[in-house]
Amino acid sequence: MSLLLDTHTFAWFYLGEGLPRRVRELIEDYQAEIFVSAISAYEMALKYRLGLWPDAGPLVADFEALIEQAHFRTLDVSARHAIRAGLLATIHRDPFDRIIAAQAEAEGLRVVSKDRQLEALGAEVVWG
Repeated sequence: MSLLLDTHTFAWFYLGEGLPRRVRELIEDYQAEIFVSAISAYEMALKYRLGLWPDAGPLVADFEALIEQAHFRTLDVSARHAIRAGLLATIHRDPFDRIIAAQAEAEGLRVVSKDRQLEALGAEVVWG
């Protein structure tokens, strides 16, 4: 199974909050291939800098090391992903979510997210 973690899912995985047991088990399943979007690094860094997400500081500082330590893979944002995100219906305007939904659709990944609005953008969402 190939999964793409939404930004909050990645953060909660490391901060130890908010994840249902089933979701944590899904992420920790060694047979699953887990991706984290580069857009999540940008989202966390931006919100940390603006003071909107103070707890994200350690995640921002150690993003690449945390990805490597967990044996996750970073999913870079390509022009194909950006175009797909730009063409999605305006049902959900959050640019970070739009990129994640577009990446999931383009790469055949299921998104691990509490945000069911991603489904309106065409993403298959998995949550507890």
